Amino acid sequence: MSFPAPPAMMGYDRSTAMFSPDGRLFQVEYAMEAAKRGWTMVGVRVPEGVVIVAEKRKTTPLIDLEHLEKVFMIDDHIGAGFVGFGSDGRILIDYARLLAVQYRFVYGEKIPVEYLVKQVCDLMQLYTQHGGVRPFGVTLMIAGVDETGPKLYVAEPSGQFISYKAHGLGQGGSQAVEVLQKEYRDDMSLEEAILLGIKAVASVMEGKPSTETLEVGLVETATQRFRKLSKEELQKYLQKLGYE
Repeated sequence: MSFPAPPAMMGYDRSTAMFSPDGRLFQVEYAMEAAKRGWTMVGVRVPEGVVIVAEKRKTTPLIDLEHLEKVFMIDDHIGAGFVGFGSDGRILIDYARLLAVQYRFVYGEKIPVEYLVKQVCDLMQLYTQHGGVRPFGVTLMIAGVDETGPKLYVAEPSGQFISYKAHGLGQGGSQAVEVLQKEYRDDMSLEEAILLGIKAVASVMEGKPSTETLEVGLVETATQRFRKLSKEELQKYLQKLGYE
């Protein structure tokens, strides 16, 4: 009695520590797919600073979006957001905050943005090479300003990180990137970057963007301080784009 041949990936997707014959790590690829299912997020870096714009969805009528965070402060000069599994993202955000506090305690100065990203990615990579664990199902977007200027990094579940001028993540990430590619300029002001980030996220949202369904964080080069836009500030930008 003959049996059908097993699929090519059978067995190779059961461990993060096993490569398939064609050199793939299926668990890492699955984690990347999980991150792509997250709500849309966009980052824009310009000489005056860095902006992160995140979408928030009302998945149930009784959910309180006001207390649903998608953009987080890591340190005074660094902010971050993530797409994918919220629980995994929360752990990595807390880890990044701990790194920033430890660095400031030991060296008496703010942690460099790239160093923070490398340390977080080292942890993410560690979870791709040991049996009994799974990769983090999130992609992080980290924005900050240090002595070397404004920075925008994307950290993938594999532990790889890439620096971007502008990028989009999540379900509408590819469509948002198309908007960014058409309209991004190296000499944009911070206000123009905020407007472009909102426009890119709004272009893929199902409903009309509002102060309730968007969250915007930014780090200014001049002050090197991270903050979130208030509802009043965000409403002014929405009005400029004709959404309010």
